[in-house]
Amino acid sequence: MPLPPDSVAASSASRAGFDQPVDQATLDSQRGGSQLVLVHNDMTLTGSTAGNMAEQVNTGSNAISAGAFANMSGIPVVIQNSGANVLIQNAVILNLQMN
Repeated sequence: MPLPPDSVAASSASRAGFDQPVDQATLDSQRGGSQLVLVHNDMTLTGSTAGNMAEQVNTGSNAISAGAFANMSGIPVVIQNSGANVLIQNAVILNLQMN
């Protein structure tokens, strides 16, 4: 009978040594980075709303309520829109280096 996927992952992690916490001194030596690395990120967003027209526009409210980010994980991105000839351009550059 094959092992459930969670058991297989746990077994593999244990064999690889990922089941033991890292001591504080080791973490201190790895924290913050000590190497200057030149990183250049460039993003150009080129949207246009030329020629649009809005007349007698009623828009709704724009609010983020309490608890909106409860149990959030990952990278939060919030885009709010007034609803009247709005061009929404969104971009995220994430540079993650693990040495």
